[in-house]
Amino acid sequence: MHGEYKVPGGKLVVADVDVEDGRLARVRISGDFFLEPDSALEDIDAALTGMPESATAAQLAQSVSGTLDGATMMGFGPDAVGIAVRRALGRATSWSDHTFDVVHGEAIHPALNVALDQVIPEEVAAGRRGPTLRIWEWNSPLVVIGSFQSVRNEVDEDGLRRHDMMVVRRISGGGAMFMEAGNCITYSLVVPESLVEGLTFEQSYAFLDDWVLGALADVGVRARYVPLNDIASEQGKIGGAAQKRFASGVVLHHVTMSYDIDADKMLDVLRIGREKLSDKGTTSANKRVDPMRSQTGMAREDIIAAFLEHFRGRYRTRESEITSAELARAHELMETKFLSREWTYRVP
Repeated sequence: MHGEYKVPGGKLVVADVDVEDGRLARVRISGDFFLEPDSALEDIDAALTGMPESATAAQLAQSVSGTLDGATMMGFGPDAVGIAVRRALGRATSWSDHTFDVVHGEAIHPALNVALDQVIPEEVAAGRRGPTLRIWEWNSPLVVIGSFQSVRNEVDEDGLRRHDMMVVRRISGGGAMFMEAGNCITYSLVVPESLVEGLTFEQSYAFLDDWVLGALADVGVRARYVPLNDIASEQGKIGGAAQKRFASGVVLHHVTMSYDIDADKMLDVLRIGREKLSDKGTTSANKRVDPMRSQTGMAREDIIAAFLEHFRGRYRTRESEITSAELARAHELMETKFLSREWTYRVP
């Protein structure tokens, strides 16, 4: 069995593995990485040989770590070896194992977008929909706060009223999103957990954000991943990501990137304190907003089109849309959950 794993920003690790009586046999690790001394490669193969077929990526990595006394691994690590082996065994998947539904529809009620981030993972888990990339469009202004944020601490409700905005709590963690029509680009990526098998949470953010760094490069923005969940260019932060992992074995990963944000209005609505900015190297939240419009000179719709072209060129995709059943379920959740005071103020 054959499996491959490309380390984001690193090297390719390849695993060729046989299984006999429930254990790994004739393990052969290869790739374009660097490893010193040469004999350490034989040590890695030996450490994996005889491991249970059911061993997790973390257990495989631990076995590799335990045998590499004094060896230097460059461009990869024990965790990458574990993931490659799990892919060879069919326990972990790669991007090429999936066909992604791509959804970019009309503008809808902003809270409906939040509700769809619960509905789509339900559909993927049930097998009624494949892994999905969905671009958000919304028809009214909104503040979306993270699942664990306090409304009182994050939002100035007088500012909300002044600007005729509403606040909705999403199901994932992370920070607040200040969303007006056309001011940012937001997408949700729903994938099976097998795609991030063996990755830590931090590694999974970098792994799932890797394609959009390539898409940004296509429009002339040199961007990088900044742990834990930021995307930044040389001029500053562009956007941030958030995740939700479901017991059903599905991962929701969504990203919001600023396009043309009114920073003064944002600061009138959001309470962005000094502690929040303490590790960002700036004392002004305005300076953290670096719109893609100023960096690219491109219209928002053209940037989105370039993003989708990059995604389609990189992975196997098919065009899709929200079904009537999914939309009905999202409307139900919007009315009973996401617009309810109980959910919105569950952390007052």
